Amino acid sequence: MKKRLVPFILLLVLIISACNNESSANSNNEDTKEDEKPEFITYESENGPIEVPSDPQRVVVLAAFNAGSVMALDVNIVGVDSWAKMNPRYEPYLKNAEEVTDESLEKIIELEPDLIIASPSNNNLEKLGEIAPTITYTYGAVDYLTQHLEIGKLLNKEAEAQNWIDDFKERAHQAGVEVKAKIGEDATVSVIENFDKQLYVFGDNWGRGTEILYQEMKLAMPEKVKEMALNEGYYALSVEVLPEYAGDYIILSSDGADISFQETETYNNIPAVKNNRVFTANAAEFYFNDPITLDYQLEFFTDSFLGN
Repeated sequence: MKKRLVPFILLLVLIISACNNESSANSNNEDTKEDEKPEFITYESENGPIEVPSDPQRVVVLAAFNAGSVMALDVNIVGVDSWAKMNPRYEPYLKNAEEVTDESLEKIIELEPDLIIASPSNNNLEKLGEIAPTITYTYGAVDYLTQHLEIGKLLNKEAEAQNWIDDFKERAHQAGVEVKAKIGEDATVSVIENFDKQLYVFGDNWGRGTEILYQEMKLAMPEKVKEMALNEGYYALSVEVLPEYAGDYIILSSDGADISFQETETYNNIPAVKNNRVFTANAAEFYFNDPITLDYQLEFFTDSFLGN
């Protein structure tokens, strides 16, 4: 009787062992599936849903105001437009990126992008869409932080984008508290740019650090700037009327090409100029409102207002 039981027990052990192994294998397969990212995700673009890579590796950015967000989220850029290419702050991220335009289709094909980010005003959008999924963003359609969050969603990095936004708002708010404590609650600030022999003054949402100064730091804008630049975002002006738009402090974003206006009596009689309250920035570093640019602008303002 005992001899008959031995083979039966061995068979039972083998069956149980096989079941356990199969269960373990199924569990491992399920874990592996959970760890794998889908090859594509559906992004709700301004033109409707579109399938994009879940982990893009080669991105072409033709809308310069979005390039910094892609870089900040540590996604490889293989092609950018001239405006992004000439930004000194972007240089470390674009060492291997080619300068392209919406007309250089053959060059873009050679770059083998898996995603293209453009503006609705770009040419050849349909042809670009045949090369790779092409997403367009309209500048100013959403606020500057939401724009970064949208890029985060597109690149499947929404959490990283939101974390930066939360941290940035906290840092900018604290800087505003410190700056106001030093210059006074009612002190006004103007953001002026000289570009291509023309002067401009800016509202609160057109790059050049305006979002930080007015939206986050809550610094005061001169009444004349509110009247002429707040709605449109910017306003072109002449040297003769510049004193009307000058605040107690001036942020001067300059391309350095023509600074003859700074030699005029009108400019030099502005109180902010007389009191050494003009802080000059390189326009090429100051145009945009992406995380790389915003971090630099916040540092620039903190050093300028609080450094003395």
